Amino acid sequence: MDKFTRKTSFEQWFSPIFSTKLEELVESYQLNYYTKKLHIASFLKLFVFAQLNETESLRAVSETLFSDDLQKATHLEAISFSQLGRRLNQVPTEVFQQVFLDLVAQIHEKSHYEQRRETTTPLKIIDSSTLPLNLKNHKWAEFRKTKSGIKLHLRLVYAEKGCSYPDKAVLTNAKEHDRGQLEVLVDDKECMYVFDRGYLDYERFDRMTDDGYFFVSRLRKNAVIRVIEPFKLPEDSLVFSDEMVLIGTPQNRAENAFRLIKVLDSKGNELHLITNRFDLSADEIAELYKSRWAIELFFKWLKQHLNIKKFYAQSEQGVHNQVYIAMIVYCLNVLAQLNTNSSRTYLQISRLLKAAPWKSAHLWLRKIVGKTVP
Repeated sequence: MDKFTRKTSFEQWFSPIFSTKLEELVESYQLNYYTKKLHIASFLKLFVFAQLNETESLRAVSETLFSDDLQKATHLEAISFSQLGRRLNQVPTEVFQQVFLDLVAQIHEKSHYEQRRETTTPLKIIDSSTLPLNLKNHKWAEFRKTKSGIKLHLRLVYAEKGCSYPDKAVLTNAKEHDRGQLEVLVDDKECMYVFDRGYLDYERFDRMTDDGYFFVSRLRKNAVIRVIEPFKLPEDSLVFSDEMVLIGTPQNRAENAFRLIKVLDSKGNELHLITNRFDLSADEIAELYKSRWAIELFFKWLKQHLNIKKFYAQSEQGVHNQVYIAMIVYCLNVLAQLNTNSSRTYLQISRLLKAAPWKSAHLWLRKIVGKTVP
């Protein structure tokens, strides 16, 4: 019998989690002690399935166990929504965070990330997105008189061939400024970092440059600059200005010289890009900045396709847990694409899985690949 036919499509898609440190985490945090039936493996399968299918509430998650196939997959015949809620609020966020990081490590390996580092400079995009919460139910996350929310600070590995994925995340209250997380998200000198003007900080730009980190960001148009040297541009360049400059006022300025590139975006707006990299052409720097769209697409996916707008829990820990479960789902889709060398998008892979989660994995894999799986 084919090695895939013993598994359902859902089980095959979920299987990379078994290669994580889940069992070690269960033992370390004593997650299954005094637990009669809602063990962490069953809990994680059920919530990943719920997140995949955009299930809107804990009560609805509980009712999905009416399915015999889901019962078999989770080893649960039934569970109350109140038990699900307690478990979601009790499991330490570090558990789901570690599962997420273990899946990222698998993606690194499958995408030959380390090998690519030897030939090209990996590109990592940094940005944040505010996830709104109900003020009445989430008073702990209040950041305005009428609003509550948390902020997801994210670092995304960008690959031109479509394999872009998050590899580090920090969750804070929505009132936390982006600049405060930049040092946490910048930790690899082998990469080129791309981030928007929300992270503008001259002192930090100096520290990054002195420490050997490369970046490209966006400068405000009213920033005070002093041109040191203009650079000549090729005739076919889409950039209309490339200069070495000093930035800032005498009271607040950067000590290092940077490179200022001016270019028009797709809507005709003028962008001022600042970078500490001088070995690439101005057009190459502009293209690097344009790659920021990839992280916007990720946030769009998170909010639209993973139903992250509706949180099951009211506690901070429960909300953070659901965000990490959503990112686990995303990583599983990335691994499904990598493991099959599929040209299908993550959204297509997800749709095919949701259409037939309990059919033979062989059929699902064949549909993803577009040919018979040997």
